[in-house]
Amino acid sequence: MTGIFTPLPDKPDHDALERAILELWEREETFERLREQNRGGPRFSFVDGPVTANRMVLGVHTAWGRTLKDVFQRYKAMRGFRQRYQNGFDCQGLWIEVGVERELGPLGILVCSAGVPGASLGTLDVPDDEWRRVLAVNADGVFFCNRAAAARMVPRGYGRIVNVASIAGKEGNPMAAAYSASKAAVIALTKAVGKDLARTGVVVNCVAPAVIETPILDGITQEHIDYMVERIPMGRMGTPGEVAALIAWLASEECSFSTGATYDVSGGRAVY
Repeated sequence: MTGIFTPLPDKPDHDALERAILELWEREETFERLREQNRGGPRFSFVDGPVTANRMVLGVHTAWGRTLKDVFQRYKAMRGFRQRYQNGFDCQGLWIEVGVERELGPLGILVCSAGVPGASLGTLDVPDDEWRRVLAVNADGVFFCNRAAAARMVPRGYGRIVNVASIAGKEGNPMAAAYSASKAAVIALTKAVGKDLARTGVVVNCVAPAVIETPILDGITQEHIDYMVERIPMGRMGTPGEVAALIAWLASEECSFSTGATYDVSGGRAVY
């Protein structure tokens, strides 16, 4: 059997193995050929489960778990299926994370501020795809980023995670069911992750701004903006600098005894 199988070391170099796999795929143009082969074919979805999780509570994938996932994906691709979506991180994604840390140094701070407002629509008019789009960006994206960052921070015993929620996640805004629900999810997620990591040296908090003068307002009707400003006792929108100042403190070493908390930046609008 020695001539067939190559012995593996007790502690394989996962980074080297992934690099070799990626280089092979690139040389063989694997992705390009599979995409062309399966263009217009049936689709499948992949949702991460225990088989791809490692020993950590947050379930960030080991190289072996990602390899199992990749084998399944390639099998489906060779059978003529196209992947609709993957709810999690793929092999290439986590390998890139490792490479980024090698170039820029250890990850110590994560600020999850990306988001979309969603269309200004009444609940009965919200299409399924719009609901899923807003939740995918605003809630799923925060979870995936928190999970990936925590996997780097926890072993080092230090990290600061700041998630950007919204006052809409506390009060709910009319004409914004998907957005309000997604930001409520961010608040609850922050509380849960904060408790999970409370004794690791990684603190997790979120901010809940009222309406702030940023480009996200470009996708909202003036009527909706007027409604939000009218509810602010200070009578104006907040500025990015005012929110950034709070985030800077939450991301600092000085913020050492607060985790799982929600900090309002609402001009007096928040009532709890």
